[in-house]
Amino acid sequence: MKKIGIIGGLGPESTIDYYKRLIEALRSAGSLAAPEIIIYSVDIEEVLGLVARQEWDLLVALLVARVEALHRAGADFAAISANTPHIVFDRVQAQAPIPLVSIVTATLDAARAAGLRRVGLLGTLFTMQANFFAPPFAEQGISVVVPAAADQGYIHEKLMSEIELGIIRDETRGGLLAIIGRMAAREGIDGVILGCTELPLILEQNPSGIPLLNTTAIHVKGIVDYARG
Repeated sequence: MKKIGIIGGLGPESTIDYYKRLIEALRSAGSLAAPEIIIYSVDIEEVLGLVARQEWDLLVALLVARVEALHRAGADFAAISANTPHIVFDRVQAQAPIPLVSIVTATLDAARAAGLRRVGLLGTLFTMQANFFAPPFAEQGISVVVPAAADQGYIHEKLMSEIELGIIRDETRGGLLAIIGRMAAREGIDGVILGCTELPLILEQNPSGIPLLNTTAIHVKGIVDYARG
């Protein structure tokens, strides 16, 4: 079993979810044995500040330094437990001393397996407005669309002021589901990427029947597969 390195803290609530899911997936039935996981929890405000200012070189340097620290601590490979930093994933992987498991690639594999052709993308403003999901999906014949501008603002505000802080409100859940409903009516989506690893904490299922791609669960599966590989 390869030793797992995680860049966490982006945010803390989803890092806890990653940890629990990894333990559950890799623990043998009826056993207390658990995988070796090394977590470097970074400052989410520092990371999001670099993203907001588009200081990409500094963001790459920060993430590479954390991967190097995980490597020195014994990790055989690593994963970044958030969607937004994947804006610079390719640059980080190119400089990293160990392999990285991409949340975008894992999500693309899941969308293909589900037979999806047109998916909505929900996440931070940075994730929705950047262009790192759409190109690889387009190469596989899958379109990626984002909510209307006002809805993007709503999602980002709720992530930053509530969900990232562990505050889960039914009213906010209803607002997010309404956005998905509007996207289904306007864009004809057949699936939704929960492109922030906090979103699965509030959107566990969709009453409308449109499948939700839980990027945390999908990424964890990719990490588990690599660890076992």
